[in-house]
Amino acid sequence: MKAQLIPLFLTVVVFAVLTALLHACMVFFNTLPLRELVVLEIRWVDVLVGGTIYLKTAIDFAIFMGRLMAANPGWKNRIAIEIGSAFGNAIGTIIVIGLWVLFKDIHLLLALMVFIASLVLFELAYGSLEHFQSLTQPHTILKKLLTITKRITDPILSRIMPDISHAMRGGKNLPWWGLLGFSMSVPFILGLDDFAGYVPLFSVINVYGFAIGVIGAHTLLNIALFLSPKRTIAAVKNAWISLVGTLAFIGLAIYGLVETVKIVLEAFHLL
Repeated sequence: MKAQLIPLFLTVVVFAVLTALLHACMVFFNTLPLRELVVLEIRWVDVLVGGTIYLKTAIDFAIFMGRLMAANPGWKNRIAIEIGSAFGNAIGTIIVIGLWVLFKDIHLLLALMVFIASLVLFELAYGSLEHFQSLTQPHTILKKLLTITKRITDPILSRIMPDISHAMRGGKNLPWWGLLGFSMSVPFILGLDDFAGYVPLFSVINVYGFAIGVIGAHTLLNIALFLSPKRTIAAVKNAWISLVGTLAFIGLAIYGLVETVKIVLEAFHLL
């Protein structure tokens, strides 16, 4: 009983701490001399959008966590994995929001950020292909499209995105503090990559509520993994869910590229 209750209780405590940290960072951002303030209003639509999108992008994270839990059994190790992964994901999220808040008034820097975010989304879409191979026709079509796209984006992204393929194997048996640090590092990178991909949405979605949805969804995923790692991983690897997520990645990436062009044209007063 203790092995379940203590980690589950801590997920709620960590969620509260991270939400308070997010709020404090947003208040700090609002003290900066910027043209627009972050709206500190929790709209449930924004929270729902953030949570839904995050859960659709959490396949790699769930697999990583499942393997890490298998290699490091015991409730104390679960606590290290829980705290580390939650803080890593949240800090990555806050950093991206901070960059967006700081640079959105500097049009060319914002355009560069949105452009890179769009390329990241294409990369995430390509990484999702393996999860719906059973859906032969859509898999074949999207693989051809994304393979061509990847050849174009790789020369840029290879210099920006770290290689986390080795770390994502998750098969490490570590001491408690080492496990805490390792659990934080990979979700931090995933948080940066995944959340950066949604920069194009920030013009229509309140980032504060969106970020709370992301942190909340991460908490729910943590709870589900602790209760039943195998079933949770099987659920997030569902072929149809993966297909929908991949299409969402592609759609947002295209939207981001369009926004990039618009921002550049507006910066040079051509629009």
